[in-house]
Amino acid sequence: MAVRSESSRRAILDATMDLLVRDGRRAITVQKLTMEAIAKRAKVSKVTIYRWWPSKAAVVIDAFMESHLAHTRIPEGVPVREALLVHLKSLISRYAGPQGKLVSQIVAEGQYDPETMADFRTRFWNERAAAVEKLMRRGIDEGVFRSDLDPSAAAQLFYAPIYFHLLFGVSPLNDALAEQLVDLGIRGLEAHPEHDEMS
Repeated sequence: MAVRSESSRRAILDATMDLLVRDGRRAITVQKLTMEAIAKRAKVSKVTIYRWWPSKAAVVIDAFMESHLAHTRIPEGVPVREALLVHLKSLISRYAGPQGKLVSQIVAEGQYDPETMADFRTRFWNERAAAVEKLMRRGIDEGVFRSDLDPSAAAQLFYAPIYFHLLFGVSPLNDALAEQLVDLGIRGLEAHPEHDEMS
């Protein structure tokens, strides 16, 4: 029974991503997506979907997260700068494609549905920010960043421009952007012996 349940859950998440992303020109928006369409594509009942998720937005967020997180991990065992650059390049690469449009739609949906925004922030953003904050703390411990650095603020410094570029389209989402963010960010946050001695 557990295997069958997990199989159904997987089918629901895959169906959701198929409808929103993988169908190319035939992809539908989050706003127009329905539980009926997900159930039909996954070949399950709506009752089965509601067994795991309370709303359409919750299904969409989980489907996005499972597809997204597997491709944007922060590598371990490498220098802080390299880990940050690899992570931001993978993140920007995903956002340059259909997943970027999906994130934009989830954020837009959240403007009219506070519950969706809170769910997305709690289940996606907070986890991502925590992972980068951990990397920032490692940078402090290893002397890459200033000792008085606020890891949370530093994480936002690297992440916020990506979402700005995604939502406003001010310039292309590409490797050059990732390299620029890492270069500028690390230069502004790097440790200076004289500063740390005074603090």
